[in-house]
Amino acid sequence: MTTTFTVEAGGSLRGRLRVPGDKSISHRAIMLGALAEGRTKITGFLDGEDCLATLAAFQAMGVSIERPEPNTVIIDGVGLHGLKASAASLDMGNSGTAMRLMCGVLAGQDFDSTLVGDASLNRRPMRRVTEPLGRMGARIDTDGDGTPPLRIHGGQSLRGHKHTLAVASAQVKSALLLAGLWSEGETCVTEPAPTRDHTERMLEGFGCPVRRERRTACVTGDTPLRAGPVEVPADISSAAFFLVGASIAKGSDLLLEHVGVNPTRTGVIDILRLMGASIEVLDRREIGGEPVADLQVRWSPLRGIAIPRELVPLAIDEFPALFIAAACAEGETVLTGAEELRVKESDRIQVMADGLVALGVDCEVLPDGLRIQGRSRLRGGVIHSHGDHRIAMSFAIAALRADGAVTIHDCDNVATSFPGFRALARGAGLGITAS
Repeated sequence: MTTTFTVEAGGSLRGRLRVPGDKSISHRAIMLGALAEGRTKITGFLDGEDCLATLAAFQAMGVSIERPEPNTVIIDGVGLHGLKASAASLDMGNSGTAMRLMCGVLAGQDFDSTLVGDASLNRRPMRRVTEPLGRMGARIDTDGDGTPPLRIHGGQSLRGHKHTLAVASAQVKSALLLAGLWSEGETCVTEPAPTRDHTERMLEGFGCPVRRERRTACVTGDTPLRAGPVEVPADISSAAFFLVGASIAKGSDLLLEHVGVNPTRTGVIDILRLMGASIEVLDRREIGGEPVADLQVRWSPLRGIAIPRELVPLAIDEFPALFIAAACAEGETVLTGAEELRVKESDRIQVMADGLVALGVDCEVLPDGLRIQGRSRLRGGVIHSHGDHRIAMSFAIAALRADGAVTIHDCDNVATSFPGFRALARGAGLGITAS
């Protein structure tokens, strides 16, 4: 049996809330804390299944990790050369981020490793990271179609390399920079468009200089990492569901607290504002090298737009929620240049299109995006999330503009990124139950 969400039609979102910690930063904090010299205390850590898989992997490689209270992790780092071989395969669960970044970490070790995942992760493409790592001297075997499990051969001599990525990907960039920590000389990655830079910021916070020039980032091998405190802000990808929900539901007035507003992640705010959303960024501050702010969002009529291609990499994880905003906007919204959505936890272009059609929305599937014709009201219906957490939460929010209940099947994986979603959403006014 899997979890099914049932969401009542209509309503509004009001009050103030803080969504869980940033998943991307939580992954990286565990990795760099384990590889640093000294003790790292992480607060605001996301206790979601994806990040817990990363934590468990480093415990399996001999790193001492304590959990004194929820959302807090204390790591006794072992340094760049202190990891030990795991007795079993390292299970990354549903997390593509963890698997791809771990490729970079494990490529530089002197022992063999195997990375596995759940059924969804085992279908996701990995050559985009294993092939450039191979040019640095890594040896990583994949299944015949380039998917997990991944068998990483230890004891390889890595060498610095200048990479130019064909597709903007923070996961690939991060894996290559991490492998650069064990490489001879300098490793540089040039990306075609800006992507989230949490790895670069956190490396600098752990004492590893990162040379940055426009869209190129470089690290020098064998630079030791120094432990220190890490405070994880609230995840803007999780906040996105409430930004969209409050924007589409009449009478909404919601304050989202302590949200990470790294400029490589704020595409969702920029796109919603272009559509006419009322979002104020309040009390900007910096926490541990990451910009943070409170976000005040109120209902405002939305209009369809052609989404600027330069904003696509800055909102790649938020498009399922943005498609709901487009469905409720006046006029047509067109997204192109987002073929990356085809290879997430599901084919998010096709799965979102199927769900939108089920709610009465006219849309056209494009090879690299969607064309969506907005409407004033959605109808109730039944949605199949295909085990994708962002699909499930997006259609839960869509019920705010529906004229009947929305039922969403296969919602177990919401816990991968947003534990406590139902309770937080109910507290803000969403009529959601689970069975």
